[in-house]
Amino acid sequence: MAARLPSWAWVTGLTAGATAVVVALAVQADAGPHPTAAAARPGPSASASPHPSASAHAPQAPELPDDSGDGRRIVYSLGAKRVWLVDATGKPIRTFPVWPGTVAPRPGRYSITLRTQSLKGSDGVEIEHVMYFTKADGVNVAFSNALDGSSPPPANGQKLGGIRLHKEDGAALWSFGDQGTRVAVVN
Repeated sequence: MAARLPSWAWVTGLTAGATAVVVALAVQADAGPHPTAAAARPGPSASASPHPSASAHAPQAPELPDDSGDGRRIVYSLGAKRVWLVDATGKPIRTFPVWPGTVAPRPGRYSITLRTQSLKGSDGVEIEHVMYFTKADGVNVAFSNALDGSSPPPANGQKLGGIRLHKEDGAALWSFGDQGTRVAVVN
């Protein structure tokens, strides 16, 4: 009669086997080609860094506008079509480009007044991470991103106050800005 192995022995054996496979794959990956600095360049959603890049070819994130206030806040530049997330010390922790709507808020200080997880935008696109902060020309102005990650369609003469972001930037903004978070709109 054959001896039966206890279940802990099977689990130990399977775990050891899986670990060996992972180690073998890691060794193969380490031996393979590595991206160069040019190929590993951060995209437009890269976080701002206080340390200059070692590569002369890496793009520098645009500087935080001087007239954007102080403390923890969201900064939206109308002219640069860009948002910065700024921590309590005044240091930008992330910056990214945006697609503004056809109705722009006036430069000034606002705060997030309402957050909505998802809905259909006034342009008919399903959007998420909607964060309202003011009204302009009778239109609500809010940050959001399309559920499918697409850029906004042409406005076709509509008054649209949505400031659209890339999907990953929308998620970062949603995590950063609670109701009441300050928003500085600058030229």
